[in-house]
Amino acid sequence: MNISAALVLLAVTWFMVLFIVLPIRLKSQGEDNNVVPGTPASAPADPQIKKRMLIVTIISIPLWLFFVWLISSGLITAEQMDIYNIIESN
Repeated sequence: MNISAALVLLAVTWFMVLFIVLPIRLKSQGEDNNVVPGTPASAPADPQIKKRMLIVTIISIPLWLFFVWLISSGLITAEQMDIYNIIESN
């Protein structure tokens, strides 16, 4: 696995974990009974973005290392994932 592929895998893993973590324990302005004028009641009252990004990074790095190991070890190959027979065999 080259560096660019590893970085793309890290970005994909990080964003997938981000979209899982974002709605956890999120309290809306409507639930808090403090709706700021001009915003919908479903807007987050306190999104805690820095805390969530730190949590996402802490979860993503070990997952990414596992994925890199799994791909680099040869347990999963491109040929195994080729369900439409696009890759030509040598």
